[in-house]
Amino acid sequence: MSGKPKGALTVEDALARVLHDAAPLPRVEDCPLLQARNRILARDISARLTQPPFTASAMDGYAVRAVDLAIRPARLRVIGESAAGHAFAGAVSTGEAVRIFTGAPVPTNADAIVIQEDTTRDGDHVVITSAAPDAEHIRPLGGDFGTGQNLLTTGARLTSRALLLAAAAGHATLPVRSRPRVAIIATGDELVLPGTQPAASQIVCSNPYGVATMLEAAGASAEFIGIARDTKASLGEHLDCARDADIVITLGGASVGDHDLVGPVLRERGMALDFWKIAMRPGKPLMFGRLGAQRILGLPGNPVSSMVTARLFAVPLVEALLGITGTSAAQHSATTAIALDANGPRAHYMRATARTATDGTLSVTPVANQDSSLITPLAAADVLIVRPIGAPAVPAGHTVPILHLDF
Repeated sequence: MSGKPKGALTVEDALARVLHDAAPLPRVEDCPLLQARNRILARDISARLTQPPFTASAMDGYAVRAVDLAIRPARLRVIGESAAGHAFAGAVSTGEAVRIFTGAPVPTNADAIVIQEDTTRDGDHVVITSAAPDAEHIRPLGGDFGTGQNLLTTGARLTSRALLLAAAAGHATLPVRSRPRVAIIATGDELVLPGTQPAASQIVCSNPYGVATMLEAAGASAEFIGIARDTKASLGEHLDCARDADIVITLGGASVGDHDLVGPVLRERGMALDFWKIAMRPGKPLMFGRLGAQRILGLPGNPVSSMVTARLFAVPLVEALLGITGTSAAQHSATTAIALDANGPRAHYMRATARTATDGTLSVTPVANQDSSLITPLAAADVLIVRPIGAPAVPAGHTVPILHLDF
């Protein structure tokens, strides 16, 4: 059977609906450099300084006038020293040299540096042997960047290298887009917090910790609101605590069972439901809607399903609200280490481990047990192998699409 289940959206259609009109949030904040790694730049950044701010030596040696070395060996009088932070105040005249160190300002009139290995010191003189002076040992004023030069562009993710550049350009803080606020609500009478001994018929609530840290890594500010019990009152109280969130994520209770209260309670509050099931596994029961400016994602309560659907839908939504496009949703390719069976009417996201071969190619092996209730295989996985609806069987060594699980 190749057709998808009746009423279920494809993953691609569902993601398009989730990302529809998801524009960068208007909130901007000034962020200190040491806290700005991986933040998203909100405005173009230009240099406040010129780098280097003076003509500087790239080597230890002697600053000289090249004309004085037309005939070698040359004997020059050493008239002073220029060190980093301590410039020589005078100028170099005919027959003179200045001892200079890496990073120090080049004295006036000097136009070449002779490295110290090509010299012999004789009291207050230096003898230049056979080496010619090298102008490349001089770093020109503004050779890296100049005041007013645009260095970083809006929407850039701030890497350690970008922050190094910003610091050198004279910025102590940078304007960054505020992190999308994500409120996470677990639902169910059966749940207890980690560290609590479950009673009969109870299990430990693990989903929020995986989903929250995944979304934090994607750039969100995620808060676990707590566990809503299976009553409208409890769920309503938790939703009240999430009023300031840009995205509300509920875990469990979003299907259509007798105890699935998330959809009805949210609709009573005015949520416009977009969809609630997708032709995929794991994770078919997934709800998406809008409540005013808030985006509501109702993820499955199964831990593996919640993590996979968060990776497929919540992470791209966070990125869209930060102004990042096409990063996490982009599929890559790898070679499957074993044969894969034909797929059925739902897209299958198979947990798999990855290994880089000696030739640089990536090989992936599905974990032995794809049961969506098992957390251990998910923790061991590096990637998801994407098996589209109705995909035919493929032999070992075949190229397959993958999504990385690197959040």
